[in-house]
Order: sequence, then structure tokens, then C-alpha cells
Amino acid sequence: MKFIKHFILFLIINFAALGFGILLMADGPKSDWYVQLNQAPWTPDDWVFGATWTSIMICFSIYMTFLYLKRPTRKVITLFVIQFILNVNWNFLFFNQKLIVVALVNIILLTILIFAFLITYFKDLKAKSLLILPYFIWLCIATSLNLYILIHN
Repeated sequence: MKFIKHFILFLIINFAALGFGILLMADGPKSDWYVQLNQAPWTPDDWVFGATWTSIMICFSIYMTFLYLKRPTRKVITLFVIQFILNVNWNFLFFNQKLIVVALVNIILLTILIFAFLITYFKDLKAKSLLILPYFIWLCIATSLNLYILIHN
């Protein structure tokens, strides 16, 4: 029961991050500004982003539940909050403010943070650490997309 309660809480918070991100990105990928950018040839179709982020946030919620139950520390919660802020902030910086360089720095910091989760808590979670791997891999892809747009526009 303790697991379910914490899982639902992390799920709500993580999907709230996605919701806030969507609200802050204005027209986002449908805006004239974004459509006219030179985008990476490996840019996925629009539907992939929603499916991927849904899967990632479910996995990340399970990961955070295991981690928090194992290490209910201020450090874990602080890192989680920073992750939340960086995740939401990227949409605002990139799509709303069109600050490609600042957004790139933001997503690099987020990628480093997620990698730090993976490495720092691997001994505690062992195979359960695989749950954060999709988030890290997707951030690497998203970072490459952001970098491509910076270089080619």
C-alpha cells in the first residue's frame, strides 16, 4: 500500500510537469517559428513525443517511488524538484521564448541530472535503475535535436 500511495503521488507530479510544459510552450511544434526551422533528419513524428513522454513518466514515477522508499532523504527530493523545474522550463525557454541556446543549456543540465540519478543510486536500486534509462536516452535524443536546431538555424 505504501508503494501505491507514493507511486500515485509521483505519477501526479510527473504528469503535472508534462501538463505545465505543454501550457508554457505556446503553440509549440505547430507554431510557424518551429515549423520553419531546419530540423534534424532524425526528428520523430509529433505523436512519438506524447507516447514517449507518457512511457517515460510512468517509468520515472516507478523509479522515484522505489528510490524514495529506499532513501527518503532531502537530497532525493531536492534533486527531484530540480528535475521537475528543468523539465518544465525547457518547453518555456525553447518554444515560448525561442531561446535555443538557453534551452540547450537547460536540457544538458537535465540530462546530467538524470544521469546523476542513474549513477548515484544504482547501488541502492540495482536493476530497478533501468526504469530511469528511457528518460536518459530520450534526453540524449532531445538534446541532439536542440543542438541541431541551434547549429543549422
